[in-house]
Amino acid sequence: MTGLAPVRFRDLLAAEWIKLRSLRSTPWILAAVTLTVLTTAALAAWSDYQDLPGMAADARRDHVFALGDAFPAEGYLTLMLAAGSVGAIAVVSEYGSGLIRTTTAAVPARRAVMLAKAAVTAGLWTGVGLLCALGSFAVSQAILGGRGAAAPVTDPASLRAVAASALLAPVCALVGFGLGVLLRHSATTMVATVFVLLMLPLFFGGDRPWTERMRHMMVQHAWQRLVTLYGWGPDAYGGATVAGAWAVFAAWPLVAVALALVVVGRRDV
Repeated sequence: MTGLAPVRFRDLLAAEWIKLRSLRSTPWILAAVTLTVLTTAALAAWSDYQDLPGMAADARRDHVFALGDAFPAEGYLTLMLAAGSVGAIAVVSEYGSGLIRTTTAAVPARRAVMLAKAAVTAGLWTGVGLLCALGSFAVSQAILGGRGAAAPVTDPASLRAVAASALLAPVCALVGFGLGVLLRHSATTMVATVFVLLMLPLFFGGDRPWTERMRHMMVQHAWQRLVTLYGWGPDAYGGATVAGAWAVFAAWPLVAVALALVVVGRRDV
């Protein structure tokens, strides 16, 4: 009797992609968050477009306001929330419906299944993040270009800000994914995702060195470091650096996925 052929990882990726895109909420969330990011960038740029004639010369230096308009906090905080929520839904929806039992019965290699889920989630949100980052930059600079105040995309600061804003989405999605595997309950996971990504940084708002260092370890703060040109002197508490911010971007998703893989291998579905 011929045994069943082992499941290939690319087959798991295809299956997880079908599951994720079949969720009714997914396309609506993606469309809404993309529109929100582009709209907030356009509104911020239009506001500065109107104010530019009265701006002092030093207020225009090195396109500080131009990058701020391209990546407004309102739009990208919304992106963080949406990415973290969909990353969590990718897991908790399957636990809630009981489909996870069918999945693990068909593919006993639980870690491979979760790794495929994480890869699909990261891939989807990398694409969305890139679309949002390039779109918000293009829209805002097109508006500011009418006053000759647009920042060139070839500028190193612009490239760094675009890359950081594009990667913000998959980072948050994988944090939500990891929390979903750990908690497995929809409401609890959503609350935990919002708390970790958006609320936790507020707890480290003091001016003491240890609170500053803790704030530098938050995803939101790392993103702000990467898209901001000024206001980060070398003597700032905690010594926030560009390299440190990129390290934070790498550490959060890696830790979230690693914990998810450990937990799923030791816990019953």
